[in-house]
Amino acid sequence: MSSPAPPTELVPSERAVVLLSCALSALGSGLLVATHALWPDLRSRARRLLLFLSLADLLSAASYFYGVLQDFAGTSWDCVLQGALSTFANTSSFFWTVAIALYLYLSIVRAAREPQTGRLLWAFHVVSWGVPLVITVAAVALKKIGYDASDVSVGWCWIDLEAEDRVLWMLLTGKLWEMLAYVSLPVLYFLIRKHINRAHEALSEYRPILSEAHRLQRHASVADKKLILIPLIFICLRVWSTVRFVLTLCGSPAVRSPVLVVLHGIGNTFQGGANCIMFVLCTQAVRTRLFSVCCCCCSQPSAESPAGPPRPPAPSKTGESQGSRRAPVERPST
Repeated sequence: MSSPAPPTELVPSERAVVLLSCALSALGSGLLVATHALWPDLRSRARRLLLFLSLADLLSAASYFYGVLQDFAGTSWDCVLQGALSTFANTSSFFWTVAIALYLYLSIVRAAREPQTGRLLWAFHVVSWGVPLVITVAAVALKKIGYDASDVSVGWCWIDLEAEDRVLWMLLTGKLWEMLAYVSLPVLYFLIRKHINRAHEALSEYRPILSEAHRLQRHASVADKKLILIPLIFICLRVWSTVRFVLTLCGSPAVRSPVLVVLHGIGNTFQGGANCIMFVLCTQAVRTRLFSVCCCCCSQPSAESPAGPPRPPAPSKTGESQGSRRAPVERPST
């Protein structure tokens, strides 16, 4: 057995940044789950897939948080447990991310019917939970998960660098599916956007009202931007992990660069936070309801002031003046 590889040392500032990223990702994933539970009318099939992705990201962020907090110095039982949980959750997150893109492609471009999408949802469950589970159980049973000297992670445990077939298991437990997502996500979202643009061009000559056309084009441009951001954000977050993986295989000392270490730590742990930004904070229907709930919670203490019961309004002299006072209050907000 060869001597252990020199570890990539994590300074306190780097560890703090990665821990903060884990906490924000867990908060974002929890917020996505909460919005799904609070408002049943927003539970579309696509957002249901997003719920399962959020659950995977939540487990991933929690396991990474424990690994970075512990800063393992060798293989132990909790190192193996943390590595197994993060391997399962991370791989499942890849599958659910691609599943959402595939579902949107089949629903929008191929116009799949409801019974077909229902069967597809069951297939997504089998693949996105089952395949990572089988791979993780096999890796644990064969003792492939362990201390990796932080060269292919940022303090957490993954594939033991002392394993002879470590490259194969690194591919099976994440890198192979990650690289496939790099290719499949941009292709699927490009086809979706191309189909939407063609549909808008075909319908543009039938829009009789110019203001309505402008409104539809504005909403379409917002949707197109979100479609572009989904694969772009995924690649920007995950690419640093792939870079350090390649540098580790090449034996390059650049794998221990502090900038790469921090980018890798944020990229692997902030997926839940990025999804929350896109699908909660940047989605008007969800954002409006969330802000209204926050405003109600903030205004509730002030409403219970000890000034006594409210006095009835003074009777108006004419019905017209009373109606004119009531009009601004009953006007719905837009």
